[in-house]
Amino acid sequence: MKFQFLTVFAFLAAIPLYAEDDFIALDKIGVENLGIETVEILETDFEEAFFAIGRIEEDPKKRGVVSTRVPGRVIELSVSEGDSVKKDQVLGQIESRQPGNPPPRIPLKSPLTGLVTESHIRLGEPVEPDKEMLDVIDLTTVFAVAKIPEDRADKIQIGTLARIRVPAAPGAKNLEGKLIRFGTEANSESGTIDAYFEIPNPTLRIRPGMRAEFSIITSNRKNVTSVPREALQGPPTNRYVFVKHFELPNAFVKAPVVTGQKNDRFIEIKKGVLIGDEVVTKGSYPLAFAGSGSISLKEALDAAHGHEHNDDGSEMTEEDRRRKAAERAAAAGIGTSVWNFWTTFFAASTASLLLLMILGLAMRRKGGRR
Repeated sequence: MKFQFLTVFAFLAAIPLYAEDDFIALDKIGVENLGIETVEILETDFEEAFFAIGRIEEDPKKRGVVSTRVPGRVIELSVSEGDSVKKDQVLGQIESRQPGNPPPRIPLKSPLTGLVTESHIRLGEPVEPDKEMLDVIDLTTVFAVAKIPEDRADKIQIGTLARIRVPAAPGAKNLEGKLIRFGTEANSESGTIDAYFEIPNPTLRIRPGMRAEFSIITSNRKNVTSVPREALQGPPTNRYVFVKHFELPNAFVKAPVVTGQKNDRFIEIKKGVLIGDEVVTKGSYPLAFAGSGSISLKEALDAAHGHEHNDDGSEMTEEDRRRKAAERAAAAGIGTSVWNFWTTFFAASTASLLLLMILGLAMRRKGGRR
């Protein structure tokens, strides 16, 4: 039994963990330059959602109008469009047409706390009781109105949550809104119906008319393996993530994956990674182009373990070591043969020249005796 276990272990050790092209090793500076960040893969609740777009609208219940009950003339105006006002704050004064010395003055008070969005009067302008002079809106809460395709309207109900992003408003990138009502009628041209989500706006940065993007949650599945969307790379037919090497520092492995559902933040991974793996999120895109400048898997493992590995990173067996030694001996043999050839050539040439010189001297002496 022990022998069988050792045989299986030796067989598994000889199998490469991943291809050389899937391995990327950087130094500490390279990791910092790419801004690489990782997260651990966990089984979490996964929200199934669909995307929609829409606009921000004010709450009609929180809109007020400043007007007067008596005709007169504007003699004072202390606010302009965009100013914040408090309830009952005096915003201007009207000089009444009623007789008096001086004529009676009527203060213009704000009906609520909010923002002056429109001014319809100027100093000295005559006004009548039916004239709207100033519009004031409370924008501390607003409606994000999504255009929902009719075929998806049955998937949501009052109380459904959505994550809402307002690109034009600083800090309004991940708001949570609750569906409070649907529009009174559908749009027959676009095939959509309005869905009103109420969202907080404490900074008043979100204004009516701004574009809004919605991720509307329809269900929630538990214990799903998923990764942040920014971790996923590659075309739809060849998706992959970069997994932090479990042993080597600043090293990453390209892991092909099979994906499932996705929402605005996460993508379900059906195959390709394990719970506990650390995947690269920030910096994963430039990391895909860093392979050409990194060291090889063999070099990294040799340096980390202090002994030699196969080119694919697997541990060397006795047979691998004998093969490697034979390759080195063969390479050394070729060098020795080349050296021996040139040594023999020069030795033979030298001996031939020396023999010719001796023969030449002997012939000269023989000729001198005659």
